[in-house]
Amino acid sequence: DGTAVCLQDEPRAPTLSVHCQSNFPARKAVSTLDVGLPDKMDDQGYMRMLSELIPGVLQEWKPDLVLYDAGVDVHKQDSLGRLSLSDQGLARREAMVLDTCLSAGIPVAGVVGGGYDPDLGVLAERHMHLHRCALAMWRDYKL
Repeated sequence: DGTAVCLQDEPRAPTLSVHCQSNFPARKAVSTLDVGLPDKMDDQGYMRMLSELIPGVLQEWKPDLVLYDAGVDVHKQDSLGRLSLSDQGLARREAMVLDTCLSAGIPVAGVVGGGYDPDLGVLAERHMHLHRCALAMWRDYKL
């Protein structure tokens, strides 16, 4: 929600939010495009939705840069997220988002976002999918 609020008056920076529709907050900040997902959406459904969504958004918005908030509250064991991605699903998501941006010639900066687990080691491991993927993309694209 913070990103949508911070950029709400900046027409040059559209925002996309992909989240569990039934999740808090009840009064969600409005993004340029909000995509609410059903509870318990798994890897297959999530990746299908994302693979249909991201290329079209990039084509329509034509960004100079993508700021990617890679929240891990989509993980099936997250205490608040209400979606059901596995560790493999998180890794596939990161690869798909980064590769889709880079193959379109759009630089992408990824940051870690939401994720809730009392075991900080488990939480850090979920966030590491983004960093491992970014390193692989750095090598693959010779950045």
